[in-house]
Amino acid sequence: MKVITPTKHSIPKTPSVVTIGTFDGVHIGHQKIIKKLTKKAADHHLISVVLTFFPHPRMVLQQNANIKLLNTIAERKEILSALGLDYIYVQEFTKAFAEMSARDFVKHILVEKLHVRHVIIGYDHHFGKDRSANIDDLKAYGTEFGFEVEEISAQDVKDVAVSSTKIRNALNSGDIITATAFLGYDYYINGTVVHGKGVGKKMEFPTANISIDEPYKLIPKNGVYVISSIYNDKIIYGMMNIGINPTFEGDKTTIEAHFFDFNENLYGQKLRIYFLDRLRDERKFESVNALITQLRQDRYNAKQTITKRNA
Repeated sequence: MKVITPTKHSIPKTPSVVTIGTFDGVHIGHQKIIKKLTKKAADHHLISVVLTFFPHPRMVLQQNANIKLLNTIAERKEILSALGLDYIYVQEFTKAFAEMSARDFVKHILVEKLHVRHVIIGYDHHFGKDRSANIDDLKAYGTEFGFEVEEISAQDVKDVAVSSTKIRNALNSGDIITATAFLGYDYYINGTVVHGKGVGKKMEFPTANISIDEPYKLIPKNGVYVISSIYNDKIIYGMMNIGINPTFEGDKTTIEAHFFDFNENLYGQKLRIYFLDRLRDERKFESVNALITQLRQDRYNAKQTITKRNA
C-alpha cells in the first residue's frame, strides 16, 4: 500500500476503482465499503484507491467549529493501510479546493490523476463547490468520462447504522463500549510521556502523564478508564484519569495513566493508549485518604473488567 499526496507523488496509469470520503475513524461502515472496493478491484484487475481529505473539510470551512477527530491523519493512514488497499490518495482540503466545480473535480482528480474506471460511493454523497452535485450527477459524469458508478444503498447504510458523528457523541459521553462496537476496534490515543507533579507516586499510584500528539484528536469525556498499551512488545494494563484533579484544586485537564505491576521509567516514551471501558466520573474527594481508597477500588474494578475481557 502506498500513500499518495498530489504535490509529491503520482499514481500509476493503471485503471482504478475509487471510493471517496473523509473516513474519520475508519469505522465498521467504512470498512464495509473498503471490502467492497478491494473485491471489485481484484475481480476486475484494477487498483484500489481511497480518496480522502485532510484537513477535515469542516476545519477549513467552519474555522470556529473546533471539531475533534477520531483519527489523526497518521492514524487514518495506518488503519486504512491494514485493509488491503493499493493506494490512499490524500487530497489537501483548502478553500481553493472547496471552490472547485464538481465537473473539474471529476475530470482533474478522478479521471486525470486516479484513472478511474469504477467509483463506489454512498447514495447520499455530495461533492463539488457548495456540495452541489450528487450521485446522479456523478453517474452522468461517468457516462461522459467512461467510468461506472456503484451506489451503496440506503439499506446497506442503515444495516450498519453507524457514523463518525455517533462515535464522537459516544466518546464525548464516555460510552466506550458503544464506540468500540461502532469502530470495530478499541479507540486509542497516541502521545508522549511527560513530567507531572508526582502526586500519584506519593499515593502509591504512579502515573504516566500523556501529552497528546495532535490537538485535534478527540479525547473522551473526563473520568476514569480501563486501559491497555504495548510496551516492549507486551500488553500492559492499567487505569487512566482524564480531568482536572479537583481533589488537588486543579484547573487544567491532564491525562494520567497508571499501569498495574509496572515500574519502568516511561519519560519521553511514545505510547499508544487503548480505551477498554469506563469506570466512573471524576469527582472531588473530601481528603487524600478518601481518594486513595477510591483508587484502590478502581484498580480492583479495572482488573475485574480485564479478567472478564480476556476470559
